[in-house]
Amino acid sequence: MTHAVVTGAASGIGRAVAEHFTQAGAQLTLVDVDADRLAAVADALGARHHVVDLCDTDGPAAAVGDSWRTHGPVDVLVNAAGIYPSLDMIDVTAAGWDRVFALNTRAPVLATAELVRLAAAAGRPASVVNISSGAALRARPGGGPYAASKAALEMATRAAALEFGPLGIRVNAVSPGFVAVDSVCNPVADAYATAVSGNPLGRPGTPADIARAVLWIAGPEASWVTGEILRVDGGSSAGAAHLPRLWPPDAPAADRTGTRAADTDTSTTTDIATGAGASGSAAAFPAPLHHTPGTLPNSTKGPTT
Repeated sequence: MTHAVVTGAASGIGRAVAEHFTQAGAQLTLVDVDADRLAAVADALGARHHVVDLCDTDGPAAAVGDSWRTHGPVDVLVNAAGIYPSLDMIDVTAAGWDRVFALNTRAPVLATAELVRLAAAAGRPASVVNISSGAALRARPGGGPYAASKAALEMATRAAALEFGPLGIRVNAVSPGFVAVDSVCNPVADAYATAVSGNPLGRPGTPADIARAVLWIAGPEASWVTGEILRVDGGSSAGAAHLPRLWPPDAPAADRTGTRAADTDTSTTTDIATGAGASGSAAAFPAPLHHTPGTLPNSTKGPTT
């Protein structure tokens, strides 16, 4: 039976991950700093739990090490604990910045390192899944420290995958888009409606959407996947679906040869690829800049040093 350790399991995505692993038959050890809520979730799922402050420097290793020694070897580690303070960059303090990075970046790195030490010594494979965020690619005002911490987590995920792959340990991340959870960061429905306006699937995600992705990438079906950042965001990272088209709907359309008739004189057409007119003459496009390496563009001066 798979033994999975899930951090941040008292609520939100962490709780949904725990529920889905339970349904899949895994043996769980749940970790969180909120003792009351963690106990309630653990009781509901029939899981063991450890109350740990992962911001403490010794907390992440203790969470994994105690779980291993008390309940047996750990096969899967899901680092779902995190914080999202609303903090403008001009108001950042050293303590505030360090706390965000301590939980969102340092804790997953230290927990993973402890699992690797134990698994390698026992000659066992393992799988690690870090919960990142679309903010790693797209910051928004008030979320700079959070975005930076998740971007760092994604690079740490890739680095760990490179180093630990030869030991049979996979390290991946799941990057959620806008997920409807009980969060003080996005407390009202209007915020969700605005956030999904550019989402091709037209809705916020749910914790279950993310949990299903975690279950897959942590499991044997993804045994040849490591160092991957799996975007689960309703298509938000595919592009800017909410922006207007480059050409308005009533604009003259380019034909399949790459030409478009002039607005007033249909006798002159311009080939977009070559810049030549219909009569073969050059169109009124700016002359290209011919750049010789070691010189300034369109300069008569000799090579620079």
